[in-house]
Amino acid sequence: MVKRGLGKGLEALIPKGDYKEKEFITEIEIKSLTPNLFQPRQDFDQEKMEELKDSIKKHGIIQPIVARKTSTGYELVVGERRMRAAQEIGIKKIPAIIKSFSNEKSLEIALVENIQREDLNPIEQANAFKRLADEFKLTQQELAEVTGKSRALISN
Repeated sequence: MVKRGLGKGLEALIPKGDYKEKEFITEIEIKSLTPNLFQPRQDFDQEKMEELKDSIKKHGIIQPIVARKTSTGYELVVGERRMRAAQEIGIKKIPAIIKSFSNEKSLEIALVENIQREDLNPIEQANAFKRLADEFKLTQQELAEVTGKSRALISN
C-alpha cells in the first residue's frame, strides 16, 4: 500500500492510475452540479467573490472544476468558488474534469486543494503588477480591470 499524506500537494492524493475511469475534461451544465457534501470552506468572502466574477467575465474560467458522476448528475469536488461565481454571472456551462472518487477521497482532495494553495505575498504581487504595467504600458485602472483587483489595491 502506498502511503500518502498532506503536504505533498494534490499529486500525493491523486496519483496516476488510481482510477478505473480515465480523467477527461468536458463542459457540464451548472444546474447538473450538486455542492460537495465534504466542502471544508464555510466562508465565501464576498469581496473576493466579486473579484473572481470580474476575472471570469474578463478571462473566462481558466481552471476547470473537478466533479464526480452521481446517479442524478455530478457532485462538485473542487471549485465551488468558480462554480458559484459562474452561476451568479449567468454562465450555464462550466469546464470540468470528471473523476471517480470515494467520499473519503472527495474530502481529502477538497481539503488539500484549499490548504496547499500559496498566494503571492504582497511584494510578489506588487512586483507582478509593476511588471505588467511597465511591459504592457497599462494604467492602474487597466491593471485593476485585467486582474479583477480594486484600483486602490493596485495603487498601493
